[in-house]
Amino acid sequence: MKTKIIAIFAFVAGALTLNSCAEFLDVTPEGTPSEGTFFATDKDAEDAIDAVYWIFGEGDGMWGRDLFWEQGCGDDCVYTKSRWSSLETLQFTGEESPITDSWEYLYQYMAYAQWVVSSLLDKGEENLSAVESRVLGEAYFMRAFLHFHIAYRHGTKELGVPFERWEDFPDGYNNEIYKQQASVADNYTLIISDLEQAARLLPLFESYTTADYGRAHRAAAWALMVKVYAYWAYWDSSKWALIPDLVDKIENEGGRGLLADCADPFKIENNWSKEYIWSVNSIGGTNPGGSEFPGVCLRNTGWGYYNGWGSVKPTHDLYLEYKKNPNDKRLQLNLIGYQDEINTFTYFGNPAMKYSENSGDAVLSGYSVAKYMEPYTYGNEVYNEGELDPTATALTNPHISTNGDFPTTDLNVPLIRFAEMVLFKAEALLMQGKSGAAAELNRLTRRAGLGDLYAEGSVTMADLKHERRCELAFEFTDRFQDLKRWNETAILSSKLKGNVPDKAGQSEGVTCTVKDIWPVGEATRSYSAAKQIVFPYPPQEIVKAGGKWKQPLGY
Repeated sequence: MKTKIIAIFAFVAGALTLNSCAEFLDVTPEGTPSEGTFFATDKDAEDAIDAVYWIFGEGDGMWGRDLFWEQGCGDDCVYTKSRWSSLETLQFTGEESPITDSWEYLYQYMAYAQWVVSSLLDKGEENLSAVESRVLGEAYFMRAFLHFHIAYRHGTKELGVPFERWEDFPDGYNNEIYKQQASVADNYTLIISDLEQAARLLPLFESYTTADYGRAHRAAAWALMVKVYAYWAYWDSSKWALIPDLVDKIENEGGRGLLADCADPFKIENNWSKEYIWSVNSIGGTNPGGSEFPGVCLRNTGWGYYNGWGSVKPTHDLYLEYKKNPNDKRLQLNLIGYQDEINTFTYFGNPAMKYSENSGDAVLSGYSVAKYMEPYTYGNEVYNEGELDPTATALTNPHISTNGDFPTTDLNVPLIRFAEMVLFKAEALLMQGKSGAAAELNRLTRRAGLGDLYAEGSVTMADLKHERRCELAFEFTDRFQDLKRWNETAILSSKLKGNVPDKAGQSEGVTCTVKDIWPVGEATRSYSAAKQIVFPYPPQEIVKAGGKWKQPLGY
């Protein structure tokens, strides 16, 4: 065990000197700790848990874009170029780098959280300071959060994922291979137990000072419980009954709620608003940190003004979803493209920027993601009818990273916000045949400019699916998982369309044609829940486990 603890603390000492994505990560390690001296002070505890949060600053990894690559399996987006044909066609092998890298990161940082939990419990809860008790709550939350992302992506009712709590080993965890839980329900039970402990120990968000914004808080623990129950309900429908009251608790006791306009949660000034529940805390400027996802979504080459990566592109299918209600303001929030209503946008101080797609992209869809564009509206690079000032740089826009190879911004990337809780409550009511879903959905449609769109008693699951898609597009809420848990076999077995321009790179005189673009070329895809409801384990992990683990679904 000593080897593991020293290795982990070496990570703590190194990571905390990197560029920060929150004030509480701006710390400098003091001295050279040992297994016997660490966790002697409140600062030790805070340094240890702060290192667990560093998973949110792993560059391309995880919530930079690794987890989002899986959305190429869904229907909202495609990649700029074909990267993993097995993701496009749903013929997963487990060797795709997004799957293998995510597995490694999740288990690595889960081990750090495990270490914090077990080390503080070794001291005895009754002996912990107020800070140490809060840190224990943070560690429980992060262990649950990371465990959940392994469990739902790889676990089934017939076979869970590898996990054991370190504190359950009589003599302390000793580098043993985790046992594979018998069912994902067993994983979910352990995750809920951790979240209950987190909620008991954590404060409400409002009790934090700005220096601690971004730490786990009580309402975040309750919100993650909601998501766990919703995913668990795929295997056990009784879990829907636990969601409505919990969402009400998040709002009434946790102080969370909806902002007035659908675009408000995606403004820098609202990073810590009442709609916030859990985000990747991010900053731009000369000392960038956090999630690169805004730059990942920005059109490839950023129209010549910034190093946008353009890795993720919307589909024409999503555009048509918004057009089902023509006045839906979420269309302009989420998409820019060649159509008149989404063609003009504000960019680096120019309010009349016109859309064009990068002609160098291998896959043209006719659209770019607009949801995270607000940081790029500032600055004065663009003027004189859209001409670039050759002397200007990103330094004139303080809200974006000056390093285009690490394109973070001051906009936090939401992982859980209250709008998703509203949608889960509505879904839970519908799944139980209870009233109230219309009132919940209308909370979202009113601020989207549609008024009270739904009447009680006539709301359907199709309505719920439409609202969830329109509200949560391009967020880390896992649209692909939604389609799987709703058994949308036809959608997952269909080609996706783009609005393909004949003159990419130009904004004027362009003719677009709707055509199949994904999977690329002649490739097709086919989905079966019996074969693809979860991803396989990376094959090398099965080998390293010495045959103690089995692949789900017979992969």
